[in-house]
Amino acid sequence: HWLACLKQRWFLSSCRAESMSPAPTDAAADEEQPRLEGLLPGETVVKEGKAAILFPSANEVFYNPVQEFNRDLTCAVITEFARDLLAQRGVKVVVPGEKERVVVSLSEEANEADVQTEEKNGAEEPAVTVTAGEKCERGLRVLEGLAASGLRSVRFALEVPGLRSVTANDFSTKAAALIARNAQYNGVNHLLQASCRDASMLMYEMRGKKERYDVIDLDPYGSPASFLDAAVQAVSEGGLLCITCTDMAVMAGNSGETCYSKYGSVSIKAKYCHEMALRIILHSLEQRAGVYQRYIQPLLSVSVDFYIRVFVRVFTGQATVKNSASKQALVYNCVGCGSFHLQRMGRRTSNGKHMKYSPATGPPVGPECEHCGQRHQLGGPIWAEPIHNLPFVQKVLSAVSGNPSRFGTSKRIEGMLSMVTEELEDVPLYYTVDSLSSTIHCNTPPLLQFRSALLHAGHRVSLAHACKNAIKTDAPPAVLWDIMRCWEKANPVKREKLSETSPSFKILASEPSLEACFTVREDANPQSRKRHLTRFQENPQAFWGPKARAKAGGGISTNLQDKRKKCQNKRKNQITDSSQLKDFPCMKRLSGTCELCCNQIKSDLT
Repeated sequence: HWLACLKQRWFLSSCRAESMSPAPTDAAADEEQPRLEGLLPGETVVKEGKAAILFPSANEVFYNPVQEFNRDLTCAVITEFARDLLAQRGVKVVVPGEKERVVVSLSEEANEADVQTEEKNGAEEPAVTVTAGEKCERGLRVLEGLAASGLRSVRFALEVPGLRSVTANDFSTKAAALIARNAQYNGVNHLLQASCRDASMLMYEMRGKKERYDVIDLDPYGSPASFLDAAVQAVSEGGLLCITCTDMAVMAGNSGETCYSKYGSVSIKAKYCHEMALRIILHSLEQRAGVYQRYIQPLLSVSVDFYIRVFVRVFTGQATVKNSASKQALVYNCVGCGSFHLQRMGRRTSNGKHMKYSPATGPPVGPECEHCGQRHQLGGPIWAEPIHNLPFVQKVLSAVSGNPSRFGTSKRIEGMLSMVTEELEDVPLYYTVDSLSSTIHCNTPPLLQFRSALLHAGHRVSLAHACKNAIKTDAPPAVLWDIMRCWEKANPVKREKLSETSPSFKILASEPSLEACFTVREDANPQSRKRHLTRFQENPQAFWGPKARAKAGGGISTNLQDKRKKCQNKRKNQITDSSQLKDFPCMKRLSGTCELCCNQIKSDLT
């Protein structure tokens, strides 16, 4: 009955629009005009990328404009994944507005060898070419397990070339109906199919080798832990998993026991918590994939304030799965000075043509920290291998920078991917300069001077995309504290005010074993910083964080802004004036146990 009424209303509104408006003369101009016919009461049209989405205006949880960066990055990654995979099937991917592919190099001198390689590879043209919006029989099968309004899936169908089908699934019947309307509204019914199923059951039913999806995208509200087991089984050989986690508080150390129950890893509070969250989800994926003799290969992992996003490929191989233990590590974190050490879970050694696997030896630390004498926290296991595939990241960066008008957040994507290419691959986790200086209560050294001191000492150093003032280096903690001791001599602190049991007193009590040089070096400033790229999230609007959870039935929620104002500062501004108290009776007043009501009655009687 609801669908019949909807069709009748759409038909009447379209007829009324045709009778009242003149016929369009230009087809291109007609496509640019907003198509407002068929809107239900309370609906609005939101445009993002090439998609125009219908959604209830009062339900703010259906659309979060801050996640546009997430969706743009996903479209860029899937496009490059499709380009590589379909090239093996004889299909060439064509993106409108894209120029000749040239590898983007952050160095000042262009890498001519890479450019020549790209031109040589492009000499042999495949027989078939596909563009976005066209159905490719040899293309990718994509599943968005938690689609909500279907915006992400519609953008896939309109902006990602080389797709065979896109399945937009949601457990809510209202959301599934909205997905179907949005697919028809954007003219992608030939590619996009709406589904109203439980996401896990849908993926479990597609575990057959011929039925698996090439790309699975999961963007739940909170933790994706309940969907990971089904996802690693339902993705094809060499397929792509795109996972979003918005439960950053759990993965950043606020609830270590909850993190262990969901991901099999204990999170700890530390300055490197955002990168540790990335490595926790990669560890969880590797652990679940290993059950089915599968393993993962990370392509790109980014941490953006309140959420993280990982892109991994899944392969099958019993021999490679045996390396899983040596890829995981425990973290020993000092609660006093913040120094950390990693302990691998396993060890593999090459014995000719054979690989020998054995338990790891350790631990790498003693009962107390050698620098400050405090105890250690134990976290993990976490993924200890590289979290990015630099050749793949370079391809995505080249495509985005060569076609900046394709995405609304192209500048930010270029800045973040540039930082990713500059990160040290073999150095897990990082320190922050302000935490090092705060430990010994001294002034914070400038970032370039601290990086230069590490370079003068003969160590490698880089920034990290997960934190503005992060330092990734292969230098041991002893070198870092020696540099801080040298900095403290030039900027002395009042040691008489330091407690003898504090970490700062014990660290400064030792003399540095090296003489740090703080002269700024040219290579201390990375190219992404020199070029002033947009590297970190800028607040786009007030209250731009995660939205409230959607209702189970997909109904329209109340105004979130009014709810925030009502719930803010509950404990800060306590009411002391009796005139501001409630003037209606409560349930406790009937039994005479409410002190506020009883006191009010007594004051009224007197």
